[in-house]
Amino acid sequence: MSEAEKVILAIRVRGQVRVRPQIEDTLDKLLLGRLHQARIIKATPSVQGMIDKAKDYITWGEPTEDLIVKLLTKRGRLPRNKRLTDAYVKKNSNLSSIKALAKAIASGNATMADVEGLKPVFRLTPPTKGFKGKKNLGVGMGGITGYRGEGINDLTLRML
Repeated sequence: MSEAEKVILAIRVRGQVRVRPQIEDTLDKLLLGRLHQARIIKATPSVQGMIDKAKDYITWGEPTEDLIVKLLTKRGRLPRNKRLTDAYVKKNSNLSSIKALAKAIASGNATMADVEGLKPVFRLTPPTKGFKGKKNLGVGMGGITGYRGEGINDLTLRML
């Protein structure tokens, strides 16, 4: 998989109080305006720059295909807060099911926008048993913000 096709899952883990306006603007452009919102994004150089700028407020990593399936089935939303179904995906895109959509997203061949009406943001709950660390430190220093790699899967499962 080339660097341009890499897919990342970004989750906002710090709130809206006392955020510098430039960083708040960057988080809004990433569509991570509220606490515990998550988004699957293709890691283009411009997106990577925005993530680096907002690194003290979000955590990110590479999601597995199974995690994407669980996110879409449990937290995928349509207009009027309806749940995403296989029938809706088949009717409003060229993919046959949620599993096929998740596989295409994980491989970098599709985006959330390929399904008409699907909201790009997942609303998650605080993680079961809490965060493991302090919010104002990066992952490598015992905190919760910053790059997690495969560890994003464990955190997201606890937030579903």
